Amino acid sequence: MSLLRDIIGRVGRTVTAYAGDKALMLAAVSAAANVIVADGEVAGREFDAALQGLRADPVLMKGYDALMLETELYEGIARARTRLGRAENLRHVGAISERPAIQRENVFLIAADVADQDGISNIEASALGEIAAALRVDGVGLLRANPVRHPPA
Repeated sequence: MSLLRDIIGRVGRTVTAYAGDKALMLAAVSAAANVIVADGEVAGREFDAALQGLRADPVLMKGYDALMLETELYEGIARARTRLGRAENLRHVGAISERPAIQRENVFLIAADVADQDGISNIEASALGEIAAALRVDGVGLLRANPVRHPPA
């Protein structure tokens, strides 16, 4: 029975990936958007880091093209400019809290890469903490386990 459940689960995830996993996409975009707007300014490097992270997620890239992800990110940023919008973004993030750990961790790491463009400020760390709580992941542990890799000078 366990083998059959595993096979059905894998087929379901594959179909979802190719059909476009809207909940996962909204969670990733919303997490990135809340971090981008956390410090009050939308920096181009943060936006680019968010798009790069979104494109690196294999499930998202199977279901969404770059233009769709960029459009959704703009919408997430627009929402994040208000308290109500940030709360809505966090609801999108929390909507995947029952998903496999790898998906939740990937969403957190996309947001962490956005925050870490110039080092994680206190306000960005606070936003990451909210995101980690909504995802039910160990944000601090993920940051330690996945340090920033700076290219050689």
